[in-house]
Amino acid sequence: MSLNIIFMGTPEFSVPTLGSLIDVGHKVRAVYTQPPRPGGRRGLDLQKSPVHQAAELLGLPVFTPINFKDTDERQRFRDLDADVAVVVAYGLLLPEAILTGTRLGCYNGHASLLPRWRGAAPIQRAIMAGDAKTGMMVMKMDKGLDTGPVALTREVEIGDTMTSGELHDRLMLVGAKAMAEAMNKLEHDELPLTNQSSEGVLYAAKIDKGETRIDFSRPAADVHNHIRGLSPFPGAWFEAEIAGRSERIKVLGSELTEGTGASGQVLTDDLVIACASGAVRLTKLQKAGGKPLAAADFLRGTPITPGTVLASEQA
Repeated sequence: MSLNIIFMGTPEFSVPTLGSLIDVGHKVRAVYTQPPRPGGRRGLDLQKSPVHQAAELLGLPVFTPINFKDTDERQRFRDLDADVAVVVAYGLLLPEAILTGTRLGCYNGHASLLPRWRGAAPIQRAIMAGDAKTGMMVMKMDKGLDTGPVALTREVEIGDTMTSGELHDRLMLVGAKAMAEAMNKLEHDELPLTNQSSEGVLYAAKIDKGETRIDFSRPAADVHNHIRGLSPFPGAWFEAEIAGRSERIKVLGSELTEGTGASGQVLTDDLVIACASGAVRLTKLQKAGGKPLAAADFLRGTPITPGTVLASEQA
């Protein structure tokens, strides 16, 4: 036997889970994903989501509704007569008609240790908060925001220098295996559900561009976590006076080190920057329109000399 599944996902993060469900023998009746969006260098071409592209390569039917307000759209979902819906980073809130539109409901792969970091940006928020671990959880969805009972948990350690991009890639693969395991257990009626705790709830708000500027007046550990939590996207940044004009520079890598000075002061010729307490060494940088470069390579073309002070005021 196998489950008849509706898969719902959009970004690259979702693609391995789609593949894993097929690899273990389940049947994907249809794929739901976000509609094509403008993209390309000029933003003129409509680009299909990574899940959309993967589904087409697999020969699967693809649906791209803007929402599920239309009764015909809801009926089409029900008419697929699926056993279960699997949701991984789909990007749309699902109404009750969809949550109950399959025989066994909807199961979501969420990248945190619920109830910590419910919401849109759990990977970035976990690193920015300095968490030592996170994980993937499979939960049965209800009408709340990531509030449903948990079926399966896989923990992942967060290394001291791990970026959100690196953690994303790790959780992407862990989540794919976890969901395949969960669906196999569900098929045999062996998937337990445990209600989430009411304690320790934190919300992972979507990253706002207003919080991406680096504030060197914070402790070094906070600055380091901020940098790696926003790397590679959208990228933490500072402004510096380069060749007589102010330039915005992204920082994609850093490490904690020792040093004292005024907050934001460049202490060494290898970009050790003083913070409120301690210091950080900037290890990977990118100018607007340029490529990410190791600090030594970056400094060859863009010198930032010791004594320079990188302002900490927010934009």
